[in-house]
Amino acid sequence: MVSGIAVGLDKGFVTEKRKAVRPSARKGNPINKRVKFVRDVIREVAGFAPYERRCIELLKVGREKRALKFVKKRLGSHHRGKAKREELSRILREQRKHTGETVAVKGKGAKKVKK
Repeated sequence: MVSGIAVGLDKGFVTEKRKAVRPSARKGNPINKRVKFVRDVIREVAGFAPYERRCIELLKVGREKRALKFVKKRLGSHHRGKAKREELSRILREQRKHTGETVAVKGKGAKKVKK
């Protein structure tokens, strides 16, 4: 509690506390259809960034933890890294669903993915 006096434990100018506004990205709003469409078109045209391709390769060989550490370092935070890893693994699952590709599982050899 600030007293407005220049000396003492509670010295300083009296100000009004401001409420912190939550960023809209964290409110949990669903993605707009148009925004989703535009992002899909950009992904289709531009493809993956080099770090995303490397992460996909790590996921293909069953190195989920290493993939998380890699994208976490590139994106700057654990939360963003987890989200990116999930996005890329979802894309990988969709690709496998279309092709019926086999999956390398760590320590067990290859396993066929059901269609």
